[in-house]
Amino acid sequence: MKKISIFLVLIMSFSLNSQSHPTKEWDTDPVSDSEEEKVSAFKPGEWLKFRIHYGFLNASYATLHVTSKNLNGIPVYHVVGNGKTTGFASIFFKVDDTYESYFDKRDGRPYKFIRKINEGGYTKDVEVNFDYDSETAVLKDKKNDKKFNFTIQEDIQDLVSAFYYIRNTYKFEDLVVGQSIKLDVLYDDDGVFNFKLKYLGKEVLKTKYGKVESLKFRPYVQSGRVFKEQESLTLWVSNDENKIPLRIQADLRVGAIKADLDGYNGLKHQFKIIMD
Repeated sequence: MKKISIFLVLIMSFSLNSQSHPTKEWDTDPVSDSEEEKVSAFKPGEWLKFRIHYGFLNASYATLHVTSKNLNGIPVYHVVGNGKTTGFASIFFKVDDTYESYFDKRDGRPYKFIRKINEGGYTKDVEVNFDYDSETAVLKDKKNDKKFNFTIQEDIQDLVSAFYYIRNTYKFEDLVVGQSIKLDVLYDDDGVFNFKLKYLGKEVLKTKYGKVESLKFRPYVQSGRVFKEQESLTLWVSNDENKIPLRIQADLRVGAIKADLDGYNGLKHQFKIIMD
């Protein structure tokens, strides 16, 4: 069941990663509560829940929750992602993961990222602080009492903020089928990694809420250890102003795993469902 914990990372990141002609929609002025509603594809109070299946098992759930905070005098969004195995699956492999990100309401830059995981007894407690004046990110490994310094650029994202950055910077209608898009992400002591993603086009997806028009993507992942091939992972995103993930599916070396949107609350825009 180790594959479930790896898949939780994919749920948290939902890395629709960009650097190809993004359209800036963040506000550049100080943000009030009323202003943030005008410039964002999401709002404080948004909550998303995903149900993850591994084979016949309802293996786990993952959630993402957005709130509004003030970090060192800076208005930020605070997103908390949680993932846990449940029921029968938790007997064999217990997962209890938490991911947090604090990122600027004006431009989406992350200031702090927290990763606390317990996966079958394997634990990590990591905090990353981003300093854009010195172009440095300091990663604190609290479990092993270590620090790592990484050189960063202005367009860096963490594992969680990347999802929300995409929702506010990309005009999805400008995407071209076959185009690959990228984003630099830092979340662990391995340093900054570049995630490559290919847009596959539109597709009407059947969900628990009805049929939803979606945008389909295929990220390139490392084959061999977990995933069957480099193109084993597929993502579907709602083709509306919310731009929320609807389904994530992967072919693994052993079996397959799928996550579906199972609950939502506090969406800023109407969730568009196709009526038969």
